[in-house]
Amino acid sequence: MSTSETSRFVRLQVEMVLEITDPAALSGTALESIAAEYGEPGGQSAAERMQAEAAVREDDAEALASLIDPFDLVSEVPGVELAQASWSSETVDYDPDDLDAWDLDDDEHEVDDEGGDGDMPHNGEDGGEHSGVSGGAERPV
Repeated sequence: MSTSETSRFVRLQVEMVLEITDPAALSGTALESIAAEYGEPGGQSAAERMQAEAAVREDDAEALASLIDPFDLVSEVPGVELAQASWSSETVDYDPDDLDAWDLDDDEHEVDDEGGDGDMPHNGEDGGEHSGVSGGAERPV
């Protein structure tokens, strides 16, 4: 397949379930990050800073989303430049013993010979679209 017939852009979808083991450490780190991003309290973006601080204090998912940066995932991959990214985080019910929690339909996630969809399951994840995602934070790059 020649490069003139294919897009140079690839959508990479990753879904993870993370366990918050130390909420105080998470929110503390998020607050430190906000302080570094917005500078001193009372500055030009004081209202934005206060809103961000309140969000990470109230919600672990917000704190986590404020610390995640997709650029960090691909910044050292040779031959790749991040064109656009958005991400979100939400609190979910999760049972690590539920074998059906990451059930895959193999036919939907095969890579075709033409380099089509590219949804590749990894560690039991289907790579599909988020449907019904609510809450959490979303930040475009």
